[in-house]
Amino acid sequence: MDIEEFKASVTATEPPGGLQATLQALWWDAKGDWARAHGLVDELETPDGMAVHAYLHRKEGADGNANYWYDRAGSGFRRPSLDAEWQALAETLLARGSAA
Repeated sequence: MDIEEFKASVTATEPPGGLQATLQALWWDAKGDWARAHGLVDELETPDGMAVHAYLHRKEGADGNANYWYDRAGSGFRRPSLDAEWQALAETLLARGSAA
């Protein structure tokens, strides 16, 4: 699946089958369900899970919590805009078929 297919899938009622938790979280976030998205990554102790977790807390406005998760993720995903960060996360996770 490429990024355009992933974005288009958000019109469905459920995420496409076979998506890993990190991509499911981004999918639910795009649907406006922050709580469901957060629940999918809240316990993930992987760099990908922590990067999505950080993004979600940044979106929530909890910058201190977001910074904690960015530090733990050790990633450079944070972008000037939330839309750009979501895009970068989704593209990266789709490209490598994230196992988290």
